[in-house]
Amino acid sequence: MQTEGRASLNDADTDRRLRRRQLGLFAAVACAVLAVDVVTKIVAMSQLADREPIRLAGGLLTLVLVRNSGAAFGLAEGYTIILSLVALAVVVVVLRLSRTLRSTPWAIALGLLLGGAFGNLSDRIFREPGFLRGHVVDFLALPHWPVFNVADASICTAAALIIVLAMRGRRWDGTVEESGRRRPESQKPDGSARQAHEPPRTTGTAVDEPALREAE
Repeated sequence: MQTEGRASLNDADTDRRLRRRQLGLFAAVACAVLAVDVVTKIVAMSQLADREPIRLAGGLLTLVLVRNSGAAFGLAEGYTIILSLVALAVVVVVLRLSRTLRSTPWAIALGLLLGGAFGNLSDRIFREPGFLRGHVVDFLALPHWPVFNVADASICTAAALIIVLAMRGRRWDGTVEESGRRRPESQKPDGSARQAHEPPRTTGTAVDEPALREAE
């Protein structure tokens, strides 16, 4: 009984440490994205206003200041308030999901999503022409691609990562879905525990090298 009690306490302590680590990573990614987005927009506003587009890398990247009333990449212009409410809903959903976060890839994906959503939402709240109607600052342009910003790039990266994780059956709570069943990421498909630093599984017949040398 004492052994079982200690094992339960150890499992609970491990889970708490894992949760703190994932939340820390989630918050760090979100804050980093938000900081980079805000700083680059401030620089763009001060350096690109009333200037001709600046072409870099032989025209591969162009810096041009655009104020966008729509969604990412200039979509849905004229629906600023609706898009602001959608962004608020995304922030609320991501924060709720973070309460059960147990997966490192999901911590990165949700951090990218939250940081990007906050970045553009801050423009809609604080910039002209008014609360929840502010225009988002875009300043990055690629050939044959709408003008965007760091927040847009972060949101798109998060979306791609979330799609990959969903296709692989990996959930934000640290479980893996296989054939309609869930198992912890720390558990192998056969139900046994995965050891730390365990080498990847190989296929084929294992060779007993000492026995082979003796046979030779």
